[in-house]
Amino acid sequence: MTGKYDAETTSPPDTQTGHPEEAPHGKKLRTRHVTMITLGGIIGASLFVGSANIIRNTGPAAMLSYAAGGLLVFLAMRMLGEMAAARPAVGSFMEYARVGLGTWAAYVVGWLYWYFWVGVIAYEAVVGGGILNGWFPALPAWAVSLALLAIFVVTNLISLRSFGETEFWLASIKVIAIVVFLGVGTLFALGLWPNATFSISNLWTHGGFMPNGIGVVLSSIALVLFSYFGTEIAVMAAAESENPEKGIRQAAKTVIWRVMLFYVGAIFVIVTIVPWNQLPAPSVIAPFTYVFSLFGMPGAEMIMGLVIFTAVISVLNSGTYSAARMFAALAEQGLAPKTMAKRTKAGVPAFAVIASTIGGLAATVVNFIAPSSGIYDFIMNSTGLVALFVYVFIAATQWRLRVKMTAEERSDLKLKVWLFPWLNIVLILGAIGIVTIMMFSESGRTQVWTSLIAAGALVLFWPMVRTRLALDKEKESLVASSVLDKAHQ
Repeated sequence: MTGKYDAETTSPPDTQTGHPEEAPHGKKLRTRHVTMITLGGIIGASLFVGSANIIRNTGPAAMLSYAAGGLLVFLAMRMLGEMAAARPAVGSFMEYARVGLGTWAAYVVGWLYWYFWVGVIAYEAVVGGGILNGWFPALPAWAVSLALLAIFVVTNLISLRSFGETEFWLASIKVIAIVVFLGVGTLFALGLWPNATFSISNLWTHGGFMPNGIGVVLSSIALVLFSYFGTEIAVMAAAESENPEKGIRQAAKTVIWRVMLFYVGAIFVIVTIVPWNQLPAPSVIAPFTYVFSLFGMPGAEMIMGLVIFTAVISVLNSGTYSAARMFAALAEQGLAPKTMAKRTKAGVPAFAVIASTIGGLAATVVNFIAPSSGIYDFIMNSTGLVALFVYVFIAATQWRLRVKMTAEERSDLKLKVWLFPWLNIVLILGAIGIVTIMMFSESGRTQVWTSLIAAGALVLFWPMVRTRLALDKEKESLVASSVLDKAHQ
């Protein structure tokens, strides 16, 4: 498979987009960094806070929504893992889309992915600023948001190792919190915790396991899917590690049990301990905080508040990393200004980090100075389908690359997608099904149309980008021809 990829690239292996050799060996991520990013990267504030709304709408069957969404993520990660294990690339699925489907595909999916993370950077900065303002009212929320942006742009600029070390500790806090929650929560639900009673019957005694019907369960998949988006960061980070192939295989293989344990397991604990129709709204108290308070643990609200804040700034940190690496990968293919591809001695695409943060900064500032303009809301809504776009591109790319491989290359695959190409079809149809379901709700329709507008704007610029790429290629050919002529003379 490696041979197939290399045969279709357009530049030498040592300069090809996303090769892990770009970062100095001493600055690459260590195995422990990749392991913890793989474990904790999937855990965001959407689990600690947003899960309440899904449970309140769906009932105990929220577990099915999370499990179904997790299955789609697992399929996408397995397909991405097959490609990445054979050819680690920091540009990840953007680079594979270029090789498998063409430069147009890399252009669309790369820019959409960058746009998504710029929106996330802004969102997490606003949420983080709001949390700290709640704790320290004397600090203006806007100032705290800008300070958080500054902190994590510096963290990412110092070195790749600096990003990895920061994310290691932030992810560790999230993982420890979830493990404690699952352990104590299971004992509590079984009546084995002090002052607890056996409460498994909460799964079916308050209107049934699926009180609001299968339709709500299916529509909730669209919401939970976006909670999982970001799992692919582990593959991108693994490509810059000391052992890329091992890290990529680990990320792709373990995603299913991480989803089942951290997300489905946590939802199971919540709905068994608290009747689904008695769970407070997240605007009143976060579900994890509420359940922790039932355990009788002192300072539960403060502890979970710190964990939620950790989750927010962790996503801000990893979002800055992801946006910058994708921007740099786009630049290396001529799909963004070449300056964005330049790296420091530490292997950091500094201009890409700064530019991505400026994008997030602009959206953050708009939120504070013109909250009624609708610009911030448009940015947030228009990133809604990016996860689905990316998953469809991953499925189509892996399908295309597998078809083009020889029998020998297929047998040499170190990580393989099963039941090819049926699982690709399942993933693509699943994405289409989710979009269809979203059209039946007002908020869903808003996300669909705004996302299509953002994607449409990219498509409009493609002819200009394609023309510039052709001119650049022609200039390179002329320069190469001139050099050969001089050499012959």
